[in-house]
Amino acid sequence: MSALYLKTSSQSATHAAGESLAPLLQKGDVLLLSGDLGAGKTQLVKGIACGLGIREPVTSPTFNILLVHQGRMPLYHVDLYRLDRAEQLEDIDFFGTLEAGGVAAVEWGDRFGEVEDTGTLSVAIRIESDTERLLEVAPRGSRGRELAAGWSASCKGIQGVAVREDGVL
Repeated sequence: MSALYLKTSSQSATHAAGESLAPLLQKGDVLLLSGDLGAGKTQLVKGIACGLGIREPVTSPTFNILLVHQGRMPLYHVDLYRLDRAEQLEDIDFFGTLEAGGVAAVEWGDRFGEVEDTGTLSVAIRIESDTERLLEVAPRGSRGRELAAGWSASCKGIQGVAVREDGVL
């Protein structure tokens, strides 16, 4: 699979898509999320957190840069929006975090080339309307392809989520 497209019709559908991805995630998986402000990056992470059994509130880590949530495995929720230079990745021990035995969801994961090489899945979220979002999922390597295929199958039948592989909806 070279690409997966998910079209969600609401915030709750974006949340449900994230929740359906969570059971497929393994330690070491890195999700690179991109999209404009308000596109739904944090909403997707909230769904993933729910699916991982995390009960505490999940918010955007914009000012904290990194938030750690404990569920069936740790979820490292990273936001690179406030970083100006790739060198700052070392200041926050970004690469060490990725190796710490959990799942990383990295908002603004497209800001630095050094980060793009770490991803299992890249998810670009585009605002289609006030409620609709288009998630373009690009898998990386065999683990990414396996994860994208599983996510595609798990999203089929979710109300408000349309799935298409290798073509735009």
